Amino acid sequence: MKPVTLITGGSRGIGAACVRIFAAQGRRVWFTYYQSEAAAQQLAARTGAVPIRSDVSDPACNAALAEQISAAGGLELLVNNAAVSETELFQCLSPERAARLYGVNYLGAADLTRRLMPLLLQRHGGCILNIASMWGQTGASCEADYSASKAALIGLTRALAKEAGPSGVRVNCISPGVIATDMNGHLSPEELQALAEETPLGRLGTPEEVAQAAAFLASEQAAFITGQVLGVNGGFLI
Repeated sequence: MKPVTLITGGSRGIGAACVRIFAAQGRRVWFTYYQSEAAAQQLAARTGAVPIRSDVSDPACNAALAEQISAAGGLELLVNNAAVSETELFQCLSPERAARLYGVNYLGAADLTRRLMPLLLQRHGGCILNIASMWGQTGASCEADYSASKAALIGLTRALAKEAGPSGVRVNCISPGVIATDMNGHLSPEELQALAEETPLGRLGTPEEVAQAAAFLASEQAAFITGQVLGVNGGFLI
């Protein structure tokens, strides 16, 4: 039985693009979703991937998911993609909204990784990919907590790469720039155009371009790459 490739937040955007590309490779893909039931079922029907409703910020959900994967034959690839964003002045973001953001973007990803790491260590191989953000590298005004959560994910990537490397487990990070996804749906057309003009390549990125980077880092062609942060940002951050 093939081990599982797990993608969190896989029903839309970058996550859905990752589901499509890894399923097309013949991997045994499972993906989590939180609210987008219809989109998840449609994606599953098109790709053969297995949708699982789960909240990455809930340790009980993560424990149950880890048990399911262990019983199903183990894990070969984890893509920590689930994320939420908040655009607000730092002092105006409520503690409840901030807690939710950190709970999904960093604490949840770290908790799920902690529970699944033994499955990779047992294999003496496998790969973890964390989907961060260029804002985690440089910071974004009115997105201080989002930036901090993604910076934490980058730090986790580098530390785990050192810790898990001797066991043959690779850990890398993708740091997208401005990508045309629902997460940026709150931006006006004028704001999106301004961001495109600020990008040296003159346009926004696509979820598929981020997924292609993920496919490379998960492949044998990247067998000697670990602990790295790959920017997929059109030159926005150099």
